[in-house]
Amino acid sequence: MENKIDKAVTFYKLHWDTEFFGVKSAKAILHKALTIKQWNELKSLFLDYQFVSIENCNSEPANAQLIGKETNAFLADVNIQFRKQLDGAVKKSERITIEHSLKKDDRILEIANFKYSKFSEDPELAKRGGEKVYYQWVLNSFEKPNKAFALSRDKNDNINGFMLHSYNKETCRVELIALAKKVTGCGIGTRLFEAVEHSAFEKGYRIVNVGTQLRNTGAINFYHKMGYKQVGCHQVYHLWASI
Repeated sequence: MENKIDKAVTFYKLHWDTEFFGVKSAKAILHKALTIKQWNELKSLFLDYQFVSIENCNSEPANAQLIGKETNAFLADVNIQFRKQLDGAVKKSERITIEHSLKKDDRILEIANFKYSKFSEDPELAKRGGEKVYYQWVLNSFEKPNKAFALSRDKNDNINGFMLHSYNKETCRVELIALAKKVTGCGIGTRLFEAVEHSAFEKGYRIVNVGTQLRNTGAINFYHKMGYKQVGCHQVYHLWASI
């Protein structure tokens, strides 16, 4: 169930996280600076949960001060959002296929390793299997009509890179990107983006969104190189009740 607090806050239970981590979890998205009344109303919602992820949109200083002074929440992540406007036809990349409703493929799962993750860097989530979240994310995306995989294959038909993406309203959202360790720096990431952008444009979409962590400077530099512009910088706090 989703709660709205004067359009300043969106609050809802995280059903998947609750089941996966075994703690009652929720998320609060702070869209703008909160008044004291709005903040107190939000704090009352925290009491029903063991874990709350608080997203402070655009790193609003007033909200950061409230969180820091009145809770024991800690800054777990700074999420950087990028966007690219597809203004013209994008060339189709070679050796990349786009697969929808893809059946489970262990070759994809084998390279689904991600260096940066708030799920493994938070000690409480880590001891509850946080390092497996992205693996499970990929696993849950197989055979889903609203999920698509861009796949890169070598000459022996071995999958050496993938890009999981989906479509929402007017945008294409890049969810996860992974490359086999032996092929990093070979241009596969560029070709994956080109293939997804071409597919999105052909479907009538003109916006592609992608996000990463502030510490992932390699990804940030790469997205800039691919023509993506930063459109958001959101602090993510983790609030734990005594458990």
